[in-house]
Amino acid sequence: MREHASELGTIAQRWFEVMRDCGEDVRELLHDGHPTACVGDAAFGYVNAFKAHVNVGFFRGAELSDPSNLLEGTGKFMRHVKLRPERELDANALMKLIETAYTDIKERMKVK
Repeated sequence: MREHASELGTIAQRWFEVMRDCGEDVRELLHDGHPTACVGDAAFGYVNAFKAHVNVGFFRGAELSDPSNLLEGTGKFMRHVKLRPERELDANALMKLIETAYTDIKERMKVK
């Protein structure tokens, strides 16, 4: 994210900060070179900054409630929200997705 000094870097840093702020138990690591937010050993979200957009992704995104239809992707588990500087964003809906992913992974950790 820091390599992107442009607006994309700012966008990526903002949304990863939201993931960090979910709780005191959030750890961060690099997974495949991308900032990833975890609870314990279980990842719940990541941020990737590309040349023209930023992905805010969720490892169990296919199972998250998304009433605002922000999530994209067709994988068995993972989904992402694609952010572009020129595109309007429902920030509250994205915040809710991040909080939901965090809560979801905490619940999954209790089951184990």
